[in-house]
Amino acid sequence: MDLSTTYLGLRLFNPFMPGASPMADDMDWVKRLEDAGSAAIVLRSLFEEQITREQQGLIHHMEVTGESSAEAVSYFPRPDDFTFGPAEYLGHVRKVKEAVNVPVIASLNGTTPEGWLQYAQQIQQAGADALELNVYLLATNPAETGLVIEKRILEVVRLVKQNVTIPVAVKLSPFFSSLAHFAQQLDLLGVDGLVLFNRFYQPDIDIEALEVAPVLHLSDSMELPLRLRWLAILSGHVRASLAVSGGVHTSADVIKSVMAGAHGVQMVSALIAQGPRHVRTLTQELTEWMEKHEYTSLVQMQASMSLQRCPDPAAFERANYMKVLQSLRV
Repeated sequence: MDLSTTYLGLRLFNPFMPGASPMADDMDWVKRLEDAGSAAIVLRSLFEEQITREQQGLIHHMEVTGESSAEAVSYFPRPDDFTFGPAEYLGHVRKVKEAVNVPVIASLNGTTPEGWLQYAQQIQQAGADALELNVYLLATNPAETGLVIEKRILEVVRLVKQNVTIPVAVKLSPFFSSLAHFAQQLDLLGVDGLVLFNRFYQPDIDIEALEVAPVLHLSDSMELPLRLRWLAILSGHVRASLAVSGGVHTSADVIKSVMAGAHGVQMVSALIAQGPRHVRTLTQELTEWMEKHEYTSLVQMQASMSLQRCPDPAAFERANYMKVLQSLRV
């Protein structure tokens, strides 16, 4: 059974990889993920704020004087809260690259076209096979239009593409007003892949301490349908390869994602819950399902359920929307 796929121009022996997370911080986990069958290793993100504050010499300054304002301390983590500083991150890229025989995909998280982007070049020099840009941005300024935000992100991507030769993927949120158009704009810039989607943390409120409590819940399969919809819509309409991230836990989730158009399957919550061996389990179950249904390759299955051949995807989606609501009974 041929489970190989092409993601970011990289030939992978299967679509499975850990998503950007602390999993690849530990070298034992890295080796276990590779041994279990992960076809690539995605590293955690290095944040724009880490780089710019180190460049300006402000991280130490904030730690020393930040106690004068509890509010200031709450805005930015202490230096000790970061697993890797910028220099350590580059060293970790080298270490992981030397330890595994699969592609290593580094990750940068930021939203402004500033000097921190020089680290994209340094990450390439450290040996990364590809770079994932996580444009995590919550639009909270009512004076800032969606167009302004999109232009800023496009400028970040343009600058990165100009300064590296390794493949570049962009990890998006689903909250753009016209996601299909924005994906096409990224595609025109030459991005090699789109990752759907990053997960915004949902803050809670501690009613006793009267504080906002940042909370990150592990995903479950209930989050997958949003990804399936946009995989199916974008598949065939962008040149970039597509990866699913968020909500993939079972072999059925993998099959649905590939049928919708995914070339790569990123997992975090499932691997945290089940351990690296879950990759081997999913690979075996995927192989058995494909044999049962007479598929000979993953490529044969890819995008078979996308909307590429649908003349009017918007009408198709609205028809299904009406059908679902009309079927509701109380």
